[in-house]
Amino acid sequence: MIILAATLLLAQDSGHAFSGRDDQIRVTVPRSSASAVVDGRLDEPVWATAARLTGFSQYQPVDGRPAEEPTEVLVWYAPDAIWFGVRARELHGDVVRATSANRDNIGSEDQIQVLLDTYNDHRVAFLFGVNPLGVQQDGTRSDQFSGGAGGSSGAGGGVGMNPMDGNVDLNPDYVFESKGRLVPGGYEVEIRIPFRSLRYREGAVQNWGIEVLRRVQHSGFQDSWAPAVRANASFLGQWGTLTGLHDLHRGLVLELTPTSTGHLNGSADAAGHWNYGSSADAGGDLRWGITQNLTLNGTANPDFSQVEADVGQVLLNERFALFYPEKRPFFLDGLERFDVPNQLIYTRRIGDPDGGLKIAGKVAGTDLAALAALDGRSQSATGSEVFAGALRLRRDLGRSSTLGFVGTDRVDGRDYGRLLGLDARIYHSRLYFIELQAVQSWTRRDSTSARGPLLEAVWDRTGRNWGFHYTVRAVSPDFDAAVGFVNRTGVLDFSTFNRLTGYGRRGALVEQYGAFIGFERIFDYAGPSRGPIEGSESISPSAIVHGGWQLNGSLRRAFFSFDSAAYYGYSVAQPASAGPPAIDTVAFATLGTMRDLFGWSLSVTTPTWRLITATASASGGSTPIFSEASRGRQQRYALAVDLRATSHLRLSMQVTELTISRSRDGSRFSNERIPRLKLEYQLTRAIFFRFVGQYTARERDALFDSAGNPILVDTTRTPVRAAPTASNELRMDLLFSYRPTPGTLVYVGYGSTLDEADAFRFRDLRRSADGFFGKVSWLFRL
Repeated sequence: MIILAATLLLAQDSGHAFSGRDDQIRVTVPRSSASAVVDGRLDEPVWATAARLTGFSQYQPVDGRPAEEPTEVLVWYAPDAIWFGVRARELHGDVVRATSANRDNIGSEDQIQVLLDTYNDHRVAFLFGVNPLGVQQDGTRSDQFSGGAGGSSGAGGGVGMNPMDGNVDLNPDYVFESKGRLVPGGYEVEIRIPFRSLRYREGAVQNWGIEVLRRVQHSGFQDSWAPAVRANASFLGQWGTLTGLHDLHRGLVLELTPTSTGHLNGSADAAGHWNYGSSADAGGDLRWGITQNLTLNGTANPDFSQVEADVGQVLLNERFALFYPEKRPFFLDGLERFDVPNQLIYTRRIGDPDGGLKIAGKVAGTDLAALAALDGRSQSATGSEVFAGALRLRRDLGRSSTLGFVGTDRVDGRDYGRLLGLDARIYHSRLYFIELQAVQSWTRRDSTSARGPLLEAVWDRTGRNWGFHYTVRAVSPDFDAAVGFVNRTGVLDFSTFNRLTGYGRRGALVEQYGAFIGFERIFDYAGPSRGPIEGSESISPSAIVHGGWQLNGSLRRAFFSFDSAAYYGYSVAQPASAGPPAIDTVAFATLGTMRDLFGWSLSVTTPTWRLITATASASGGSTPIFSEASRGRQQRYALAVDLRATSHLRLSMQVTELTISRSRDGSRFSNERIPRLKLEYQLTRAIFFRFVGQYTARERDALFDSAGNPILVDTTRTPVRAAPTASNELRMDLLFSYRPTPGTLVYVGYGSTLDEADAFRFRDLRRSADGFFGKVSWLFRL
């Protein structure tokens, strides 16, 4: 009876229905000049004439099954906007998850995502998401999962990390309206997306790709309107189509966002007196829609817009630079057009720009994105103004394939770093794609020139039960992506990953299970004939258990060879063999190749309960200690808890601890503990309060060689003992935010850093820095 009642409710409108399960995915959308109010109530007469999208299917964790919860999406368009109305029914009682969360922070809640491929080319789509109360989430989604210009957030895919889940980037913000409300047996949502917030091809008549996803949190299921199967290399290529859109009035797209920031920073002088110094700055962004599909952006002195610190990451035993996502509005708009394999464009390399210009869009089947910026002298090694530029072109081939070009340039006085490259992604036989890339860089630093290539070939199979991802990659030691993020060079990398996935019957305890089986060998670029310098074999099982539990684990065997050149300047103090002096200084010797490094990991994620979600993880095993070139053992524990105390109050807690000990005697080499607490209160949709507290305790022992002798490091032509280090830092940030729409905001905050000698004592904390800050920006849409 409940299912029958829900079906009758969903069938109450007279508009024509398009059932996804019946392959009715070409939708004729009615056009109307009628008015409507975005209030979450689909009671205006125009909604009775809307096209109705029905017949949803389950996509995760098991694709192809009929959706368990009925969903109906109404769609029509006016001259200036496209409208969506959602009736989402819930047959399991009062189990809808919805809070008054901050923008983009609805990942743990029931939600609807409307995905619009406005070029209908199966490459990149706009993402507009809402929770049952209408709280917004927006960004882009694409099949290109190789890495973007400023980082992306995960797609939240199921077990097996199916490449079809692609890239979801929630950093961009678009102006649209939404309102939602809980109703008996589910919720209703109303969405209005202005055409001026979109980019689409020229033409009097438009056909747009469309997909609608629904996330049901109490079960962990995700449903889709156009049936999406996991045995397909392209997710966007399986969508439906909105046909015959005509007479779209985008109007003049001219946006001006002036910005003003102020800082009052405090620090202690040599006498211990606390002093404050103030600074103020002004800048702004300009956005002009030259055509329907081409946008010009300009910026002057852009603010970084990062009002809290990047989440703490463990640092003491890392060999390579860590990645952080882009946050600045100027760089975020159209950022998906700069996507390129191997992260050859990474806009956070432009650290403190005085100004910049950017153009992005699509012309005659070719994605175009060009960026030029003058970076501040603070980013220069020569004291000069730094120029940074990037050009990305990507030509459509067939239904989903592409051919791309990339070029970047960074000029610092007489020094420079530039590169040119080609890449192609070719889909074939429905399940497969091949990705090829060839890049050459040219670098000049301190009158020394160098050049080197980066070459990569990828073959991927995206099957429902079996898939693989095979990669061959060669990066010259002289390759330099000056405007990119390539954190390891001088290697030849061969890797294979095979994915096995199985599915339980409807109602089974285990809904989806699988494993990744990996094999990797890394060779020195200059001498692959000498054998691999690093490698691993691994198996990573995973499962989704009924109710939304997620289990992941791994077993790994690895080996690693230390490069003696990386320890230039090291020497060792050891007892003299005979007579004075009592200590001899001898050359430092590495262990060569370290074999049989066994490791494991395990993580458990709870379902999204009404009040709490949690993830606990642990890992351990053998590891190289890079700064000592010795064998060690590590233990890492992490816990993340998201507590939704009320519909307006949210508490997020994270704790990470990493301990590394020496294998030879069990002594501790390093320890890092990073607890983080974030308290958020959403007073209204626009007004937001936040407190963030993060304690970072790091300690590292003095360095010893594999025999236990002290290591000396030559820093000023005089070898000195590599002494132990320790830091215990408490960082606290308070923020008031008023943001009625993207671009219009007021930030007022205070941040303080305190240090103490002994970790977590909280008795002798000393303030080392603090500061007040404010930011005001206002979006003018002309």
